[in-house]
Amino acid sequence: MIYRFILVSDEVDDFYREIQIASSASFLDFSNAILESVGFPDDQMTSFFMCEDNWEKREEITREEMSTSSEVDNWVMADTPLDELIEDEKQRLIYIFDPLTERCFFIELKEIITGKTLAKASCTAKSGLPPKQAIDFDELAKTATTLDTGENFYGDEGFEDGELDQDGFDMGSEPTDISIDSIDDLY
Repeated sequence: MIYRFILVSDEVDDFYREIQIASSASFLDFSNAILESVGFPDDQMTSFFMCEDNWEKREEITREEMSTSSEVDNWVMADTPLDELIEDEKQRLIYIFDPLTERCFFIELKEIITGKTLAKASCTAKSGLPPKQAIDFDELAKTATTLDTGENFYGDEGFEDGELDQDGFDMGSEPTDISIDSIDDLY
């Protein structure tokens, strides 16, 4: 069988990739095909997440074996064939390509092609440029604006520490009793 996956990015509107791969290929083979299709080097601790229909993460398939408790299955890309975890069309996955900031591609299995197989995964359609693989924190720091935390930061030049209790609440006024009826009257 052949799986036909579509990849999209929430960072670049016109970006998508279509990758076809044998269902018996490993998640590592799929990862390599994704990286090749977008021109990223293979130098990050990438991972996949199986997802619910609403993109809620479930099982993680990691690049390297991670030490976890024995109660949790540990899925490793090289040891896990795609068809072990993916069985149905419309299955959703997330592929984390930048582990520091958890930037990712959203993946959906669009079609299962039966009666055929592929020796190697291939990118069969593409559009747009991919997002940058990693955020350049030095460049980000140069363009970031600084926050003025000077004398007027709190909004009052005459602020005195004694005006607030230790939790930061005003100590100058008495608490106000509000009844449920009065709150209902506001609506």
